[in-house]
Amino acid sequence: MSENRIYILDVTNRDGVQTSRLGLSKLEKTIINIKLNEMGIFQSEFGFPTTHHEANYLKTNLELARMGVISSMRLEGWLRAVVGDVERALEAVPGLDHVNVSISTSDQMIQGKFQGRMTIDDVIKSMGEAVDRAKSLGIKTVGVNAEDASRTGVNHLIRFAAAAKEHGATRIRYCDTLGFDDPFTIYDRVNRLAREVGLPVETHCHNDLGMAVACSVAGAKGAIDGGVDAYVNTTVNGIGERAGNADLLSIILAIKHSAGFEHKYFLDERIDLSKSWSMAKYASYAFGVRIPVSQVGVGDNAFAHESGIHADGALKERRNYELFDFEELGRGEPKVIETGRTITTGSYGGIKGFRNVYDKLEIEFDNDEEARKILDLVRYANVTTQKPLVADELRFIASYPEQARKILTLVP
Repeated sequence: MSENRIYILDVTNRDGVQTSRLGLSKLEKTIINIKLNEMGIFQSEFGFPTTHHEANYLKTNLELARMGVISSMRLEGWLRAVVGDVERALEAVPGLDHVNVSISTSDQMIQGKFQGRMTIDDVIKSMGEAVDRAKSLGIKTVGVNAEDASRTGVNHLIRFAAAAKEHGATRIRYCDTLGFDDPFTIYDRVNRLAREVGLPVETHCHNDLGMAVACSVAGAKGAIDGGVDAYVNTTVNGIGERAGNADLLSIILAIKHSAGFEHKYFLDERIDLSKSWSMAKYASYAFGVRIPVSQVGVGDNAFAHESGIHADGALKERRNYELFDFEELGRGEPKVIETGRTITTGSYGGIKGFRNVYDKLEIEFDNDEEARKILDLVRYANVTTQKPLVADELRFIASYPEQARKILTLVP
């Protein structure tokens, strides 16, 4: 049994929001961070420190972390592996303690993107300088991303990772950027990387060939078998560019319950699966993407049985046809649907309807002046989400109005 552990680094608020035709408001990104924290996720890649419209959201989420609202999860920003980006990030978001710096490493990317302006030596030099600058500015952890690692020659990849370690990087991120790997190749490559460099390895897998979860889990096994901790990048519901990323819940369930991992490889002990149902439902609403009926764990049919043999077996003993319990995921509560009068509050809502909505949430205000201030924030929030605010969002605004105001403030 290995003493090394598998940690989850969720990238919904970075890679997920890059998905074509999808996106999240800053309030929605904040609620996702809060929910990931409640779920015991090790780190959220919460955004882009050099992107101007992210600054207020990023700074305020760091403030929420200092307040204990985001109590244990790290908040990490994504940067290009160039010194200028590192410097701009710290100017825009003071107090940022964790970053990942990214640069392409494959011949395909070096030739196709840099158009002959860089070689692998230049890539390694740029990365090393970026890590050095980040450390000199007080950044506590620096992950180094090898974009397109799966199509990078293994000797170049080892050189790149060894240089990252020499400059003080915390982890190396093995990016299967095009979903090119299969579980066997990623195991071998990550295992060799771990053994020869001795740096913890992150897997960042895309789903172009439908293997993101399998490759992520195999890569994690390769890292641990190679003697280092493993870090797996995920997104909620597998949202991500093109065909998506590795699904958060699928990864956790695979590590906890699959034949090759159960009782052999171990997750970060803080993971709380009972929050996964709420997390998946909120992300689905926020992104405006329905959860597929057959989605692992949280799809409508994930625990549905109809055929005679299956229904009979499940009713006799759930383990006949259910590998894990729906209660483990926070499922099982009755769903209440309002069929009569419905009062909502939004960008044009008034005080009476607003008070009615908050009364149902059992949230009281000291006076009308306080209620009107929260109403004003709720109106602005609705403008940014363009959807009715849900209970988690309404509670957050009422509980942390000053932080909500900062998150909702966008200055061109």
